[in-house]
Amino acid sequence: MDVSDDRSVEAFATKSLEACGSPDLLVNNAAVMNDPAPLWEITADEFDRLTAVNINGIANVIRHFAEPMIRRKGGVIVNLSSGWGRSTSADVAPYCATKWAVEGLTAALAQELPDGMAAVSLNPGVIDTDMLRQCWGDGAAGCVKPSRWAHTAVPFLEKLSAKDNGRQLSAP
Repeated sequence: MDVSDDRSVEAFATKSLEACGSPDLLVNNAAVMNDPAPLWEITADEFDRLTAVNINGIANVIRHFAEPMIRRKGGVIVNLSSGWGRSTSADVAPYCATKWAVEGLTAALAQELPDGMAAVSLNPGVIDTDMLRQCWGDGAAGCVKPSRWAHTAVPFLEKLSAKDNGRQLSAP
């Protein structure tokens, strides 16, 4: 599905909810990165693409999955942020802005959810992905590989519960 397209998310959510029911754990992980450059050199189209995926995408997914979770009175929503959602670096201002938005959106959502549920932001750490290579080039090769990260992250995510509501977490 294209998370930036609400109709695409709605169609996916309808099929998913019919087949599997309301999720216990909803992880919003889709994100894109800008080509590194000073903010004034980032085109409007590139900036809009980042906000459409990195912010609107999360809102679209939450819009279609939160209500079934609320009706069930349980579940955890994890919105992946970044170290750059809590700090900044030159040449990635659009990405930083979207991840700061994820932090704020998640904190506000946590205040809105009923007891028994949680929304948390998660900084996954520095992982050797194509997106990181877009910024760091071959320097990303020395970072944790996604498969290794997943072996640590999955048990961590599975332990999250309503007691974690509103927390800004960093993956182990």
